[in-house]
Amino acid sequence: MENDNSLLRWIGRFILVAIILTITSFVTPGFTIYGIWSYLIAAVVICGLDYLVESFMGVDASPFGKGVKGFVIAVAIIYLAQFLVPNMRVSIIGAVLAAMVIGILDIVFPARAM
Repeated sequence: MENDNSLLRWIGRFILVAIILTITSFVTPGFTIYGIWSYLIAAVVICGLDYLVESFMGVDASPFGKGVKGFVIAVAIIYLAQFLVPNMRVSIIGAVLAAMVIGILDIVFPARAM
């Protein structure tokens, strides 16, 4: 039963990240994603990079979770994701603005996006 709950939590987080990325791409200049599959792939990539950073560095990569360090790591994750996701383009300024938007949306939605 624990595995089912964990799997549902990850699926929920994945869907939430895809929705947050959709909102972010519409309101953030310099941050664009085109196509539903690219949103879904971006959600997987960003969740995966966040998990790796947390696992290896022990740092919470949420934009407002751990101050400046968490914010800088969130910007780096967003910027690097464009190299792994088709139809995703992010400028440095776009990554900074997207991290701020994602941080604000993290406050509104009940689960962490990053």
